[in-house]
Amino acid sequence: MSANPIAALFTDHPATVNETYFGHMRFALGFGFWLAVAAMAAVVHALIPALCETTASRILGRLTARMQARH
Repeated sequence: MSANPIAALFTDHPATVNETYFGHMRFALGFGFWLAVAAMAAVVHALIPALCETTASRILGRLTARMQARH
């Protein structure tokens, strides 16, 4: 943890994955967007099982691959 409390909040963690603050923000916002899409697809599938049969699992598979590629 940084001695600077501002750095501790905003830049220390992104630096651990070799990203800037804004680069990390972009990745996290994109990740969150696709998680929300997957959640919506799962809700649609719960209500109407014939729809979105594999959408959520395909999105989660792609997100998992993206996360693993970063480390």
